[in-house]
Amino acid sequence: MSTNAKSAQIPPGMAADRAGSRLGLWVVTAVLGLFLFAAAAPTPLYRMYAAEWGFTPAMLTVIFAVYAVALLATLLVAGSVSDAVGRRPVILGALAVQSLSMLAFLVADSVTWLLVARIGQGVATGLATAAVAASLIDHQPPTRPRLGPLLNAVTPMAGLALGSLAAGALVQYAPDPLRLVYAVMLAGFVMLAAAMLRVPETVGQRRPVDLRPRAGVEPALRAMFLAALPCIIACWALGGLYLSLGPSLMTQIEHTANHLLGSAIAFALCASGATAGLLVRDRTPERAMRIGCSLLIAGLAFSIAAIMIESGVLLLASSTVAGAGFGCAFLGAFRILVARASPRRRGEVIAALYVAAYLALSIPAVAAGIVTTRVGLRATSIGYAAAVAVMAGWSLIAARSRSHSGPG
Repeated sequence: MSTNAKSAQIPPGMAADRAGSRLGLWVVTAVLGLFLFAAAAPTPLYRMYAAEWGFTPAMLTVIFAVYAVALLATLLVAGSVSDAVGRRPVILGALAVQSLSMLAFLVADSVTWLLVARIGQGVATGLATAAVAASLIDHQPPTRPRLGPLLNAVTPMAGLALGSLAAGALVQYAPDPLRLVYAVMLAGFVMLAAAMLRVPETVGQRRPVDLRPRAGVEPALRAMFLAALPCIIACWALGGLYLSLGPSLMTQIEHTANHLLGSAIAFALCASGATAGLLVRDRTPERAMRIGCSLLIAGLAFSIAAIMIESGVLLLASSTVAGAGFGCAFLGAFRILVARASPRRRGEVIAALYVAAYLALSIPAVAAGIVTTRVGLRATSIGYAAAVAVMAGWSLIAARSRSHSGPG
């Protein structure tokens, strides 16, 4: 496979590294999409697991959250490994671990096996996260410097959307619902590993691996990181609610046991997020983040109303608005930070960004699961949505203040 070797076309700061390729860009995009597809696939299955093995909503959110905890631990230790040894070997290792996790799901017959599988998924995704994100930047064409950040922001949401919807459809209508989706994903991961062997490596200069737990934000980016942090927390905390308790909330409001309808709420959030990211791709990142926070607040306000009046239709519509806010806001925050990071510290910056994101995804969701056992799912969801709206409002005020004061 040929690559563009003209140093004049290599992005600034990468003169010592190899240029990327179109093959690499789309194979790595597929890896990212399937990883997030796999992350969302268990969402419509949680209620079936709970019914079969008899666990509570609190345990459900623990099963959801161990994925994020394992991901974070791995990301903190291995987030910058691809900067040292190269993107391809790290991504291949992640694909191997993910394949083993799919096998664990296939043989799962208890909560213990489910926890093992979710932890394996978290380790694999933590290993891949920074490597994949940095690889997309490395492989983007020099003439399209916004493509890598766009794929980094849009592809995860598209993967989450398709994963929740496809798994919901298989659970509702296909045979062996607790295993079929994992067999399909296992085949996909094996094929992507074969494709990755043909992807050129973009890290030319290697250095010793440092596995000390860390996630770095270089000094020049720290003010920007702190300004974007409330936005990142608001987006991913909302995602945590929808991917863990969302299907249960939807089926409770609609008084139905249909798994496809239950997964529709996660699909609405994530699909609209991916679409909105595409629509604002030509906006400045600051503008995209402000639009996103405004949409988040509006969507959450309507979501609260939908839960109060028990309207599944309004809940789906409001989830679509909130998802559009998620997509715009996270794309803006990602572009603000990653596009301005120095190439050789890009993996560290991405690791720091996703540490914040996955803490926001997991900790509030576990807290919500515990609170649900005391005050009920609807009351918990209303309080959760209100808290996320406050966080988005804080980010919106901070973003506007920063735009008036200028860069700095």
